[in-house]
Amino acid sequence: MARITRKQLKTDKFAVEFEHTVSFIEEHRKEIIRYGGVGLVVALVIFGFLLYSGRQHGAREQALAKAIDIEEAPVGPAPQGQQSFPTQDAKDQAALKAFSDLKSQYGSSSEGEIAQYYLGAIQSDQGKLADAEKSFAEVADHGDAKYSSLAKLSLAEVYFAEGHADKGEALLRDLIKNPTVFVSKDQATIALARSIGPKKPAEARKLLDPLRDRPGSVGQVALQAYGALPAQ
Repeated sequence: MARITRKQLKTDKFAVEFEHTVSFIEEHRKEIIRYGGVGLVVALVIFGFLLYSGRQHGAREQALAKAIDIEEAPVGPAPQGQQSFPTQDAKDQAALKAFSDLKSQYGSSSEGEIAQYYLGAIQSDQGKLADAEKSFAEVADHGDAKYSSLAKLSLAEVYFAEGHADKGEALLRDLIKNPTVFVSKDQATIALARSIGPKKPAEARKLLDPLRDRPGSVGQVALQAYGALPAQ
């Protein structure tokens, strides 16, 4: 799993590193109902950003850390003293309760928004797309610009998975026009190209063409996405 270092979090290059990390993660997640899994990793990076950006929230941070510990716990045997769960379902239920409790107690805070995002991510991984749609939509509609943009990115993917391509495409085009530190223009462009690629390969190629020569992860992901497009 790719991670952001504390040193990177303390520099002005954080936004660039975040963009590259998210792009890399997206390329290497599972293909089936992968969107929630991506969201979990992204949320971990966001949590790191909150921890080391100098905004300490005490009890809310502790509650979020505890919930994330549950989500990160292994299934099956674990080293002595480390939390684990006998089954994935048991782990999911514990994580859902932890994030639901956090959201209920600290609803409008940054931690509450992240908790709601995690709920959508877990629901998506479980294949409960209707529930995931509601969770992501809540953050998209009521979160601040950063979290709203991230939720819209995941919500767009859920729309495509549900067969609502028009809704998903509209969200991604809006993100391209209105990027944030958590969802860059390049990231939204790649997501759109991937999503419309199976039915609109020519348009997807036009979207990816300017990105293929970019240095670093953006260029690599664009090249891989370009190569995965169906032949015209």
